Amino acid sequence: MPFNQKPQKFNAKINTVTIGSGDKTVTLGGDCTFPFYTFDAPSENTPKVGVEISDMGLEGASEGIAAYYEGAATMADIAKKAAAMEGADFVALVLEGGDPNGADKSVDELIEVVKEVAGAIDCPLVVEGCKNVEKDAELLPKVAEVLQGRNVLVMSEKEENYKAIGAAAGLAYNQIVGAESAVDINLAKQLNVVTTQLGVNAQKIVMNVGSACVGYGYEYVVSTMDRIKGAALGQNDNMLQMPIITPVASETWAVKEASASEADMPEWGPQDVRGVEMEIMTAAADLAAGSDAVILRHPQSVATISQMIKALV
Repeated sequence: MPFNQKPQKFNAKINTVTIGSGDKTVTLGGDCTFPFYTFDAPSENTPKVGVEISDMGLEGASEGIAAYYEGAATMADIAKKAAAMEGADFVALVLEGGDPNGADKSVDELIEVVKEVAGAIDCPLVVEGCKNVEKDAELLPKVAEVLQGRNVLVMSEKEENYKAIGAAAGLAYNQIVGAESAVDINLAKQLNVVTTQLGVNAQKIVMNVGSACVGYGYEYVVSTMDRIKGAALGQNDNMLQMPIITPVASETWAVKEASASEADMPEWGPQDVRGVEMEIMTAAADLAAGSDAVILRHPQSVATISQMIKALV
């Protein structure tokens, strides 16, 4: 008996959000199917892959990552190499040095890094904060201001600082707002609601609904993304139809399986191999669960995930 495929049709679709300006832009979202369900409908915009760099330079980088950036003496050099990485669609600059509990760099110092990186590349740029809500509320509006006209994605808008970041990035300087919540569909929706109530256009919002490294409570990530996509498409919930971006690198390279040296754990094998495997597995799972873009660090991970996307769509 022949198999008759019955496509699953939705009347709703994920919003399209374009990042970048000029000839170099990437567009997230736009699909009316579940991830990689190209047998139901063609994908309007394939998932995208970003390369993470830090204002702290190559401090603590694994052997393979450091080798790729060999010879890069400045943040501009690092940014150029990141943009040229095989499979890269955009660059994501993390301003981790601003953390008051870490290097505690000043806002002015970080803004100079932002300007240096932005001036070195012409590809789309994503800028993440330092994970301190008070410092990010001060820092990210300044980032949005100095990058006017670049149509960048300003990440790290949270419930605690959405008024400062959302108003600056989404209204005053016409950037894209990255709404970050903690692996919960209700929290994700609520942040989108209050951000749009500020006056930010829903078409200028991208969600970061949280993540985890595979093996570390990852089932919560899968279920959250699955519920968000289900509500966005099946229930036509316009407060959950924003595309999703997931910073994978910061999660995977922090766990012990990726960070422990081979000297400390010889039975685990080379650290670089472990880190790449954790990064690839997490990114692949995020994309299958519903993420429209992932942010990675290792050149092998970026190339592999890019090739996977091309093979599946």
